[in-house]
Amino acid sequence: MKTSALAADGKSVEQLDRAVMFLGPPGAGKGTQAKELASHYRVPHLSTGDMLRENIAKGTPLGVKAEPIMKRGELVPDSLVLKMVARRIEEPDCTHGFVFDGFPRTVAQAQYLMILLRQNGYKPALVVHFVIDSALLLRRITGRRMCKVGGEIYNIYELPPKCDLRCDNHGGELEQRTDDREEIVGPRLQAYAKQTAPLVAYYRRLGRLHEVDAAKSVEEVKQQVLEIVRTAR
Repeated sequence: MKTSALAADGKSVEQLDRAVMFLGPPGAGKGTQAKELASHYRVPHLSTGDMLRENIAKGTPLGVKAEPIMKRGELVPDSLVLKMVARRIEEPDCTHGFVFDGFPRTVAQAQYLMILLRQNGYKPALVVHFVIDSALLLRRITGRRMCKVGGEIYNIYELPPKCDLRCDNHGGELEQRTDDREEIVGPRLQAYAKQTAPLVAYYRRLGRLHEVDAAKSVEEVKQQVLEIVRTAR
């Protein structure tokens, strides 16, 4: 792995020099791991949702087009999303790579992104697929509870509070988000699996897909991801 110039603490820093994409169902932990990897390599953690909101807040031409679509609850078309992605990865902070969380979502997006990366001189992208048993995933999501006071997150199965349904820090009541209820989560996971299966197959055919066991602890998954990034060509 190449190293960059010395960081502020005088130590050399590993360079990513490529795009890393995380694929995985809601609740698999890919958002947490994307932030961890981006922080480790000091590169941007990119989310199309965040980028759309930023464009809307700044009133860019792209944001002006996307805002009414999002307000109607519709999906922003690929033509706008891909244009936004193309501009974002040309920014100076992406020079040494970046981490994408939840993008691409379709084979068409993946094919276009591959062209963009080649045009910008990046090494071949890595795709990390978070694999987890659906029953365990459902338990993880439906067990989540959030403190109404401080926003702390618990899990009644894996990380329960000391006092039943009360936050350890504030004593605030713990609540379940509406979209964490089983009747909502079940269909979401089914829809995700159906949508993502072709994308997973596409990256596997290209030899770019690497799988991690998302059922393990946050630290164990982090080490799996780092090992993939450090050893992959």
